[in-house]
Amino acid sequence: MTLLRSSSYQMRLSLCLAATAVLLFLFAPASAAQDTDVVDEIVAVVGDHIILRSEVDAMVANALRQQPDVAYSEAFWMDALDQMINQFVMSVVAKRDTTIIVTEDQVTQALDGRVDQMVAQVGGQARLEELYGKSLVRIKSELREDFRDQLLAEQVQQRKMQAIRITPSEVKNWFNQFPTDSLPTLPNIVRLSHVVSFPDVTAEAKQDAYDIISTIRDSVLISDATLEDMARQFSDDPGTASEGGRIDNTNLSDLVPEFAAVASRIPVGDISQIFESQFGYHFLRVNERRGESVDLNHILINIDDRRIDPSEVIDFLEIIRDSVVVHGTPFELMAKRHSEEERSARLGGRVIDPQTGERDLVLESLGPLWQNVLDTLEVGEVSMPSRVELENDRQGYHIVLLQRRMPEHRVALSTDYERIEQYALQEKRQREMERWLSQLREDVYIDLRGKAENLSVARR
Repeated sequence: MTLLRSSSYQMRLSLCLAATAVLLFLFAPASAAQDTDVVDEIVAVVGDHIILRSEVDAMVANALRQQPDVAYSEAFWMDALDQMINQFVMSVVAKRDTTIIVTEDQVTQALDGRVDQMVAQVGGQARLEELYGKSLVRIKSELREDFRDQLLAEQVQQRKMQAIRITPSEVKNWFNQFPTDSLPTLPNIVRLSHVVSFPDVTAEAKQDAYDIISTIRDSVLISDATLEDMARQFSDDPGTASEGGRIDNTNLSDLVPEFAAVASRIPVGDISQIFESQFGYHFLRVNERRGESVDLNHILINIDDRRIDPSEVIDFLEIIRDSVVVHGTPFELMAKRHSEEERSARLGGRVIDPQTGERDLVLESLGPLWQNVLDTLEVGEVSMPSRVELENDRQGYHIVLLQRRMPEHRVALSTDYERIEQYALQEKRQREMERWLSQLREDVYIDLRGKAENLSVARR
């Protein structure tokens, strides 16, 4: 066991499966089952919940797809069943606790989000209804109570997890169990914050994009060209261009406001006027509207965001920098007030790894624009405005506060306490959760049957 892999395999499986809960199996294909000699059977009863073998098989298949380096085994299957049992146990306990409340809006939001994901994955609402032989309304109706149970269980788990704390002495004792020569070496690490501003594109760039989409719209209106053909040839929307600009059976609330406003009011079958959104210029045709759901085709022409005039945002960022450096205004405050990158602005400008949420960033993994700025800074200094490329290749300008610089080193309490504390806390929470769940399971009716009972006896 090494520091960077302190959690056991069981912990990783638990976090992975418990987060998505029992509901993944509800949409998994029947081919997920590992054995074919038994079509289905009850493998466990938890309170008044029945767990089917096919449900565990599908859950295992989903987990294996997420962990391609893990092979199927009977032990893996039992681990998945354990997670499902734990899920139902926590929902039973939650229902007994009158302080835990799940609102109808929370259930609806969770249910709609998951079903929308499935609609996208299988290629549309019609395909989903075909696969399961049910209307979308019926699918949601049948899943509603399952989602309520999931949310109840999540609240119970979160409440318990948040109550588990760790002391500095526990962190030290946990860290000291590792031999020094087994500790990993961390690369060059930096910790930083920034304030971002996005310059407007030039009027000429906007006009060029508008002229292009105007020509395309005219071709659809006055020639034999169809919107679908023109979308395949010219639309800048990578998600729909190959499908002729088709967006099928989408809720209006899932569209950006400008798009939803046009899609909600244009007569079915008409070609809309050109309108602008954050993505560029569009026009669309609604094919069908059912309540808040629309089926449509559209064409998007991006505005070339490389054609910008940065002078105004550079001047603006210099004023912000002066407020911090000369007048002592907290950088965090200026970031919250003025940064146009929403995620880091909410955190007072802190830049985090989007995958892990960690603040310590590997210097070599940052792009050359970041590295060029950081090379000029000492810890505590604020950079002059400079260009930056953010997610989705969006071009902006920013000022950067370097808060920490740590050269390559072996992990140590003196330099990496926060990181070590998180690993130690994870392991403590794992132990406490396993102990707590064992206690809960003693107070909830659980009956293993069929394959599960046989495997459980074999384990003993």
